[in-house]
Amino acid sequence: MRVAVLYHPLCLEHYPGLNHPERPARLQAIVGQLEGERPAGIELMTPCAASVEQIAAVHSPDYIAEIERISADGGGFLDMDTVLSAHSYEAALIGAGSAISAVEAVLSGEASSAFALPRPPGHHAGPSYGMGFCLFNNVAIGVRHAQKAYAVKRVLLVDFDIHHGNGSQEILYDDPSVLYFSMHESPHYPGTGRVDETGAGPGQGYTLNVPLPAECGDVAYTRILQEILAPAARRFQPELIAVSAGYDGHWADPLADMRLSTSGFAAIASCLRDLAAELSGGRLMGVLEGGYDLRALAASVMATLQVWAAGEPEDPLGPYRHDRREPDVSSIIQRVRQIHNLV
Repeated sequence: MRVAVLYHPLCLEHYPGLNHPERPARLQAIVGQLEGERPAGIELMTPCAASVEQIAAVHSPDYIAEIERISADGGGFLDMDTVLSAHSYEAALIGAGSAISAVEAVLSGEASSAFALPRPPGHHAGPSYGMGFCLFNNVAIGVRHAQKAYAVKRVLLVDFDIHHGNGSQEILYDDPSVLYFSMHESPHYPGTGRVDETGAGPGQGYTLNVPLPAECGDVAYTRILQEILAPAARRFQPELIAVSAGYDGHWADPLADMRLSTSGFAAIASCLRDLAAELSGGRLMGVLEGGYDLRALAASVMATLQVWAAGEPEDPLGPYRHDRREPDVSSIIQRVRQIHNLV
């Protein structure tokens, strides 16, 4: 099984500041490990930049022009956390292009699955705004490209970043052709992703949120995948599975309070691979979102890629080392299943 990894060094030129957690070293850690280990079945590929037209399938022309202008002026702030530098617009074009290239690698049959490594990340970016480190919504741009260029009718978008993808939800909220599934820490930034946020108009029922208490780990996530995601995916019958892959749920991450291990992320990757094999002809693509401990991020991305390439991942950091038990998520699982008629 061949996994294409889409990476361009221009994404390192987005520079939000010396002490900013979303820093170039994130991609350098991942790519450095890939180049050092050279695992079988995983190939680094260079993406092309997205066109303005492709980005405009998701974002307003005025917003795209604003990002270009701020970068051309040398950089500036969209909000207190979201900072542009002189090359951020170029990096964001390449980042969105990496998601498009991942879609093309999978849907053309060039690779069995693909994983894009953009910077800046994307799932907090909405139609006319950026926030939470995000400028363009890379995964949504990739989904729209799959629908337009390859006539894909149904896409399952799975978001396991610790922060709810408010931008992705807003973009897709009234769209029945995309089932948006998010499991995220709550209450936590950005404050969206309640269970009762289920879509609007023709998209009613096609947004599925699983807000979780802090300190959930491998056990809770495995239950959610088995008891909520799997039956929802089987009912939806996607032709492509897209993933907003955030690794800030790792126990070592400084920006969240979850207790996932690298082995837990490997289990998530395995579930998604198996659902793709069962439902979408194996068509599976991922797009990097969060993850801010460099060692945990690199190890967890590597584990995902190795699972998708039918390899055996390792967990160099091991499990969470405290005795506190995970919260029982039975009640939230029951509520989500009832709201979405998965009983």
